[in-house]
Amino acid sequence: MADPPAFESPVVTIGRAAGAGSITLTDESATTKASVRAADGTPAASALGLTFGCAEARGDVLVARTRPDEWMVFGTSQAVAAHLGGLDLSGYASTVDITHSRLMFRITGLAAAKAMAKVCSIDFSDPMMPSGACVGASVAKVGCDIIRHDIDDVPSYRILCDRSFGQYLFDALVDAKAEFG
Repeated sequence: MADPPAFESPVVTIGRAAGAGSITLTDESATTKASVRAADGTPAASALGLTFGCAEARGDVLVARTRPDEWMVFGTSQAVAAHLGGLDLSGYASTVDITHSRLMFRITGLAAAKAMAKVCSIDFSDPMMPSGACVGASVAKVGCDIIRHDIDDVPSYRILCDRSFGQYLFDALVDAKAEFG
């Protein structure tokens, strides 16, 4: 996978959207994102593994099975290329770099689930959405993929959507976390 051109965030921010409280919101849109589509039973599906709705860190990348026939791989362009290059992706598999078409935010903190619940009808409790879970849901009326990927046991959610919704979704998340600091 070749290095993509320099990424320009669709979001206008003044610094990081972090308050004095326990929630931070960061724009991770420049993270390389690769979509891999493969049918169950193919060597590619076996190599990627995971149950639908699950994600796991594998070295320097995060792999998430976001759809029954789709995985997303996140990391630096070098790490994603190395990870995918080491897999048998034969047998009706396709890989597409979606870095420039999808944005990604990360909301992290002890009250992050409460802030997310303000803009999304998913149950963010630990039993329903533990670290390593991923779902497709509406966030502030925008179709998104949400991946819980905790940082040092602190709840953290990666939110992906089409780039064109970037500023609107960022502003909605800033508003949702406002009461929590």
